[in-house]
Amino acid sequence: MTEQMNKIRLPVLAQDASLVRYLSEIRKFPMLSEEEEHSLAMKWYTEQDLKSAQQLVTSHLRLVAKIAMQYKGYGLPMNDIISEGTVGLMIAVKKYDPYKGYRLATYAMWWIKAQIQDYVLKSWSMVKMGTSAAQKKLFFNLKKIRNRLTHLNQGRLPSDEADIIAKELNVPKSDVVEMSNRFSHYETSLNDSAYSEEGAEVLDTIAEPSDNQEVLLLESSEMEFKKKKLAQAMETLNDREQEIIRERKLKENPTTLEVLSKRFKVSNERIRQIEEKAMQKLQAAVAVVA
Repeated sequence: MTEQMNKIRLPVLAQDASLVRYLSEIRKFPMLSEEEEHSLAMKWYTEQDLKSAQQLVTSHLRLVAKIAMQYKGYGLPMNDIISEGTVGLMIAVKKYDPYKGYRLATYAMWWIKAQIQDYVLKSWSMVKMGTSAAQKKLFFNLKKIRNRLTHLNQGRLPSDEADIIAKELNVPKSDVVEMSNRFSHYETSLNDSAYSEEGAEVLDTIAEPSDNQEVLLLESSEMEFKKKKLAQAMETLNDREQEIIRERKLKENPTTLEVLSKRFKVSNERIRQIEEKAMQKLQAAVAVVA
C-alpha cells in the first residue's frame, strides 16, 4: 500500500467498538453510479487524486462488511475480519484499472476475500494440516457444502455427508470429519446478539432488502469475471493440456486417468504429470490476469 493510500480517513472499528454502530456509520456513505465510479477511478488512476480514492473506498465499505460476515463462524473477532477486508479493499482501489471495463466491486471482491482468508488461515492453529490447495479448499468450503446438503447443519457430521464432501473436494474423509468437528466448536448463528446492542441481530445490520438485487448482480459479475480469467488462462496451455484439464477438472464427473491414458496412448502416470504441470501453468496465468 502506498503512503498516499494510508492517508485515507475511514470510520474507526476499534476492538471495543460496537459492530452495529460501525455498520450504521458506513451505511451513510452513498453508493456510486457506474458513471460516478468511473469518473472517480479515472481521477485516482491518472492524477492520484486522494479524495477520489477515499470516495471509492468508503462507498464500498458495505461490500467489505457483507463479505466479512461470511467468515463469522471461524471464531475470530469480527472487528479484525472487517479490518482485514478493508485493507484488501484499499489494495484493490490502488491497483484498479478503470480501462479494463469491469466495476470496482467485481475486482475488489477478490482482494477482500484474499486478505480475509489469509488472516483466517494465519490465525487458526489447525491450519498446520491445511497447507495444501485441497485442504484450503476444504477449510473454506466445508460449511457451504453442508448447508447445501441439509438444513439441519448442527452437531456431528453424518457419515454419508462426509463421503459426499470428501468426494466433491477430493480430500480424505477423515480430514472432512476432523475439520467439521473443529468447526462445531465455533459454530454461531446469524441470529446471535450483535455484540453489546440489545435486541439487534447481526443479520439485520448487514443489508437492506433493496440491496438484494445489488448482491445478485455482484455475484453474477464475479462469476463472469471468474469465467473470463479461466478462459484467458486456458489459452496458455497446449491442446493436449487443455483437454486433460477439461476432462479432469471441469467436468462434473471427471474422466479417469486410465481412460485418458488410452486416448493419448501414454501411461496413467504421464497423464497425471501433464495434469499437474498444466495446473501449475494455469495458476501462474490466473495470477497474471488478476
